[in-house]
Amino acid sequence: MDGTLVDSTPAVVRAWTTWAEEHGITAEQLAGNHGMPAASIIARLLPDAERERALARIVELETTDVGGVVPLPGTVETLTVLPRERVAIATSCTRPLAEVRIGASEIPRPEVVVTVDDVERGKPAPDPFLAAARDLGFPPERCLVVEDAPAGLSAARAAGCATLAVTTTTPRAELEADLVVGTLADVRWHVRDGGIEVALAD
Repeated sequence: MDGTLVDSTPAVVRAWTTWAEEHGITAEQLAGNHGMPAASIIARLLPDAERERALARIVELETTDVGGVVPLPGTVETLTVLPRERVAIATSCTRPLAEVRIGASEIPRPEVVVTVDDVERGKPAPDPFLAAARDLGFPPERCLVVEDAPAGLSAARAAGCATLAVTTTTPRAELEADLVVGTLADVRWHVRDGGIEVALAD
């Protein structure tokens, strides 16, 4: 969702900057964690005794600041063209944060939304995409994952899904996917009885 469907970068930066300053974490220590669940990031940075309170604090910061959360190019068109029952969001956000950002961005909400709260392991483990495929009623190999981060693409490949990457947050050279485009505005979707075709925009 974040960096793929919606641009939440200003809010994310504000929240994590505040959190890092409060916990004595440097920007260098935070780097390279995009697309991973907050709990996983915190587990890499803080001792066990501090993690529960630290997680509660970042959840508070992120859910109360949605200023500037907007759809990325092509998102609204994509979610309007594709049938809601054939689309899922699989995000590293918690359930409350996902709902807040979906609401703030005003994007069409798919019927299936899988959050880090719904799985045992978050990205880069395949669990979020396996859960989304299950809830949609399709085998993973019949699903296409759209991602902006290496951790998410690793999760998609591990799940057996096809991959489409957007370069909204990560340089093209760092994205290993079946197809890489700038944003969802660069593709067109064609709904068929047997599936959905994706093609490059003219």
